[in-house]
Amino acid sequence: MKRFIFHITLVLCLWVAVPWSLQAQDSPLVVVGNKESVPSTLNAGQLKSILRGEKLRWNDGKQVVIALMKTNTPIGNETSKRIYNMTGNELNKYFLALVFQGKVKAPVFFNSASDLEAFVAQTPGAIGVLEKADEKSLQIIVVDGKTQL
Repeated sequence: MKRFIFHITLVLCLWVAVPWSLQAQDSPLVVVGNKESVPSTLNAGQLKSILRGEKLRWNDGKQVVIALMKTNTPIGNETSKRIYNMTGNELNKYFLALVFQGKVKAPVFFNSASDLEAFVAQTPGAIGVLEKADEKSLQIIVVDGKTQL
């Protein structure tokens, strides 16, 4: 009887967890920027260079400010996988190493999408990754002709 209850519980847990995890993986990602300084279009190579901290300034000289969801959030985890090709822990270690080497400033990490949106909207040179964004206050960046990744 205990084994039966265990199996039923396991099936119910999987039934609840699997659709949620699949939904997070299928979520589109949107690259957003501050309406000042950040270009409206980039190619994938440029985006990668910017988000990896390799490009430190925009064409007008303003500093690039990276804003990301914390890697323990669904969107932060998805960003780590799909944009950086890393786990959340690997991404944190990657930036920690760059900061200690004095190569870049650390990205600003957020728990909520609304906080990230507000930060990017108010910070010249800021670029971030979200699941969806308010087009009134943010620049939606088109990457390789697409508004979603």
